[in-house]
Amino acid sequence: MTPPLSRTNAEAHLYMDLHPCPCGESRFPRQSSVIALDDGDLASRYTGACAGCGQDREFIFRLPATIGGAGTGFRYGGDEPSQLLDPGEWLLVADAYAGSVPADSTAGEAGQRARAALTRAVAALDEVGKFIPAGGDSVPQGAIVSDRGRQLHQREPGRFRRDRLVAVRDAYAGLLSTLS
Repeated sequence: MTPPLSRTNAEAHLYMDLHPCPCGESRFPRQSSVIALDDGDLASRYTGACAGCGQDREFIFRLPATIGGAGTGFRYGGDEPSQLLDPGEWLLVADAYAGSVPADSTAGEAGQRARAALTRAVAALDEVGKFIPAGGDSVPQGAIVSDRGRQLHQREPGRFRRDRLVAVRDAYAGLLSTLS
């Protein structure tokens, strides 16, 4: 089986965090290495023992053929949609990061945590938008392949519309600008 493509380390780590051990624990000390696949492509291999039960864990992600430009700001990937997470999962990630921002988080360590969380929430919303076809107004239902994503879409299909995604992203970015 061909390992899935991970566009960045941040995307790979997020994927691992969202796929816990059968015991339910997602944390494990991650040792990483670059390996050659049978077809000659390179991959990142993450290994470690589950922090909960000690079971060995391993994740292998294909590396992109070319590394994208550094750009500005935090990003989970390039212009192409993720192969690791579907748009529903990205929306849930954005919700989790935004929901972790305390109401009074303008200074000090709380401000730093709030900026990091909102930065990641904005980046996750950007990832959702990459699934909307050019000229389209919403994420196609067929792009949502995870159980979590389908459940979210079933409950709140309007959240996958471009205009709503842009409005929420702009609100998070606006709040982020007040924290900088």
